[in-house]
Amino acid sequence: MDRIKVLVVDDSAVVRQILTELLGSDPQIEVVGAAADPLLAREKIKRLNPDVLTLDVEMPRMDGLAFLENIMRLRPMPVLMVSSLTERGADITLQALALGAVDFVTKPKLDVARGLGDYASEIIAKVKAAARARVQPLARPAQRLEATAAPRPPIATAARFRTTDRLIAIGASAGGTEAIRVVLEQMPPDAPAIVLTQHIPGGFSRAFVERLDRHSKMLVREASDGEAILPGHAYLPPGDRHLRVIRDGARWRCRIDDGAPVNRHRPAVDVLFRSVAQNAGANAVAAILTGMGDDGARGLLELRQAGAATLVQDEATSVVWGMPGAAYRLGAAQEVLPLARIAGRLLELAGARPLAATG
Repeated sequence: MDRIKVLVVDDSAVVRQILTELLGSDPQIEVVGAAADPLLAREKIKRLNPDVLTLDVEMPRMDGLAFLENIMRLRPMPVLMVSSLTERGADITLQALALGAVDFVTKPKLDVARGLGDYASEIIAKVKAAARARVQPLARPAQRLEATAAPRPPIATAARFRTTDRLIAIGASAGGTEAIRVVLEQMPPDAPAIVLTQHIPGGFSRAFVERLDRHSKMLVREASDGEAILPGHAYLPPGDRHLRVIRDGARWRCRIDDGAPVNRHRPAVDVLFRSVAQNAGANAVAAILTGMGDDGARGLLELRQAGAATLVQDEATSVVWGMPGAAYRLGAAQEVLPLARIAGRLLELAGARPLAATG
């Protein structure tokens, strides 16, 4: 099997050296070159023909986003962003994912050498996943990155305080920041309540929620512990916390906690899905979107066994078919659908009568 050829693009000589050494330590990866800025990188891409590009989000001589947009239009290839955990870094990284970057890793704030060393296994795993990713040419104009949703009508008082009778649960990882946006963009303002878990560093969660809220007719919010789960609202956990659904009489509420990581993740999709299976059962509809690894697969199976309707994103439209594929192989998914059809099917299933448990 040919080794994965990687080009490292970062303006820091220290980071270039560390990434080169970390990635080169894996026998399946070959770092074919490094570049200090996008203009040098452009020439090396032509000459070295890498399989994966690691790209710093803030670059000299040419804006990193403009460079990424050019790549995704002219020579689509898997790009892994290397981002700083700052408010500006989070926003730029989310825009990069919207432009077609596969995933990202974060630079430690202090002691970069030691910090990146600690992340060696994550960086290597994400490069390998990126090499297998399905990368699509960028078609839509970049201006849509900051498009705002149409004004949202207020939810009727009766709907705001009624018992929520259907609940949609969604989990995602690599590629999921854009997949979730696509799903939420198609939801009406009075859609059933949605609870979501996306693997994302804590410092990125607020920017991610704000971005989704701009693109959705629903109200997208960072969940707070104990708050009621209402129709027309979508809830994501705050940074580095698990989100669970608990039952309070006839109502569901959010439970936020900092329990141990599950499947190496906090928040974890399995944590959310298992709580929904226990407290909503056949009144739930659940989906796993694109993502690396297998988090959520067992939780989705528990949901199906509890009578919930379950589906996963298909391989052709997933950036990485790790999580959806794992759930499919486990027999957790009743349906496999392309991304563009998932929102409509979730709404159809949420409007149906509860399904009998199926094995």
